[in-house]
Amino acid sequence: MCSHKPSCPTAEDTDHEAARVVSSHPEQGWSLLCNGVVLFDDTGELLPDGAVVAPHRPRVAA
Repeated sequence: MCSHKPSCPTAEDTDHEAARVVSSHPEQGWSLLCNGVVLFDDTGELLPDGAVVAPHRPRVAA
């Protein structure tokens, strides 16, 4: 999907969140990355194959 040079990480790469945003919808809380990943404001993700990545916010020290 990515036409950038150099290419963005694919959805299968561990750094897939580094891909460029192609469509941003902050009012709805999500962005579409050029590798097909939907990134949600709560840090959850929806991958192009339908797999879900649970939110992974850093833990706050008590």
